[in-house]
Amino acid sequence: MSATLRLRHVLLLALAVLGSGARADALQVAVAANFSAAAKQIAAAFEHDTGHEVKLSFGATGTFYAQIEAGAPFDVLLAADQATPAKLAREGKALAATRRTYAVGKLVLWSADPALVDPAGAVLRSGRFRHLAVADPRLAPYGEAARETLEHLGLAARLQPRLVTAGNIGQAYQFVATGNAELGFVALGQVQPADGGPVPGSMWRVPDGFYTPLKQDLMVLSSSTSKAAATAFADYLAGDKAHAIVRAHGYGW
Repeated sequence: MSATLRLRHVLLLALAVLGSGARADALQVAVAANFSAAAKQIAAAFEHDTGHEVKLSFGATGTFYAQIEAGAPFDVLLAADQATPAKLAREGKALAATRRTYAVGKLVLWSADPALVDPAGAVLRSGRFRHLAVADPRLAPYGEAARETLEHLGLAARLQPRLVTAGNIGQAYQFVATGNAELGFVALGQVQPADGGPVPGSMWRVPDGFYTPLKQDLMVLSSSTSKAAATAFADYLAGDKAHAIVRAHGYGW
């Protein structure tokens, strides 16, 4: 190969690399706090498979709604409910065609103490605790599920003085994990080891009929400047790799 041809070959390779880089996008994804661990794994797999970068922000769905209303530059919302994405679609702030349920969550009563929570949740009536952590029901669907559970059990008024209200389900988990609350209502996905091993501490799986089903929807936002990559990420969550991760973390779909 002549020097001229070699130079041309190098230039073509350089242009190909630059072109490939130009097609890779950095996505801003707002993720409901309960789904943090699973989202990190899914995002890593998506980055590996597509070359796109995913930047995750975790918080309460209600807080994300307010931020999106104020113009926050998110590309995708992974909500903890169905109502918020539906509302954003009605307002023209999300693409209705991209809406899908990516996970169905489970509410559990959990303690870091392996001897505190019994399999039937009778500890709630026992008085053997001072603080019960819950996410703010005004902002977090899992907090609303906890409120519904206490109402179902007839314990809402009785336990009100013991409630420690967190801004989101991630903070509720931290209150319990650090011992600032002896027990709390959290998502199964926050405490279920991804390898399927035993849950640390002790827990009660709240029966499904005690609260409104925690179907979690995602949507691509209308303001996204990377809609093709955002849609690809949304589609990725419907694939086999993502489903395996979702299932491993204690969710259905």
